[in-house]
Amino acid sequence: INPEITVGKTAEREKRSKYVVMGNLLKVLTCTDLEQEPNFFLDFENAQPTEAERETWKEVDVVLKDALGILDELQAYKGAGQEIREAIQNPSDEALQDQAWAAVVPLVGKLKTFYEFSQRLEAALHSLLRALTSETYNDPTQHLEREQALAKQFAEILHFTLRFDELKMTNPAIQNDFSYYRRTLSRMRINNVPAEGENEVNNELANRISLFYADATPMLKSLSDGTTKFVSENKNLPIENTTDVLSTMATVCKVMLETPEYRSRFSSEETFSFCLRVMVGVIILYDYVHPVGAFAKSSKIDMKGCIKVLRDQPPNSVEGLLNALRYTTKHLNDESTTKTIKSMLQ
Repeated sequence: INPEITVGKTAEREKRSKYVVMGNLLKVLTCTDLEQEPNFFLDFENAQPTEAERETWKEVDVVLKDALGILDELQAYKGAGQEIREAIQNPSDEALQDQAWAAVVPLVGKLKTFYEFSQRLEAALHSLLRALTSETYNDPTQHLEREQALAKQFAEILHFTLRFDELKMTNPAIQNDFSYYRRTLSRMRINNVPAEGENEVNNELANRISLFYADATPMLKSLSDGTTKFVSENKNLPIENTTDVLSTMATVCKVMLETPEYRSRFSSEETFSFCLRVMVGVIILYDYVHPVGAFAKSSKIDMKGCIKVLRDQPPNSVEGLLNALRYTTKHLNDESTTKTIKSMLQ
């Protein structure tokens, strides 16, 4: 390395840092990577919408305001396991059958709410992708840098998605409750017994909800299907416009996580965890939407760098995220994935 160049870059960095204003989205490092990695601070804590962003931001904000409540309800979801077990063990006891049904119906109402929220989230994602892939700016870096409030909302959707799926994966009661509901409903229909719960979820909707929860990571599948749908519905828009937004977001998160100047600007450890989760979420989304995925040599995401950032954290804090890359991506086990990347995730 030429020391003059290093000194020059350091001086340039110091010169730029004088103009840094907390809460803004500013480039504070010169690009050193051959691929010209986008190096700028994306303010996940304080980003506020500009006038140009406001309409889309408001639309998405309405949905995101309900996200926390959904997570709280899912976390508190206990299921009707005991009532169902007693009803199954005592099939001729009508009182126990009624108790199980009475316990399951309101829970199915909650599961329906979660499913309907996934559809609202998909619509919000479409609004954000429309804005972030529009011709307002030349490339994804400019979009994410100048439309920081929308970039933050996109990150919040990814963060919610991973958290929802983590909670769902560790709660078998969800599928057990819904299976019991469908079986009982079917039996009632055969016996011509009126079921008040059917008003809540009819047969067609029950099929769609059942498919949703059958997936190991339902919210992520909904998001990736929604992104793929966005690409196919906007045929005049090259697929790269969408996938480049995803790869740029992953890179921006990676750079912020591995750069002390950026990390020191996070006001809490929660923002650091948020950034890690968003990086992983956007990698998985890219892997689903891009034709060759995130792990191929032609991928625009530095997967080795991203995995290294995860590996550098205390193991218990990132094991769930590493597992998400191991088990919920689409292309990790493809032949095009290098042995190095596979071994880093073992």
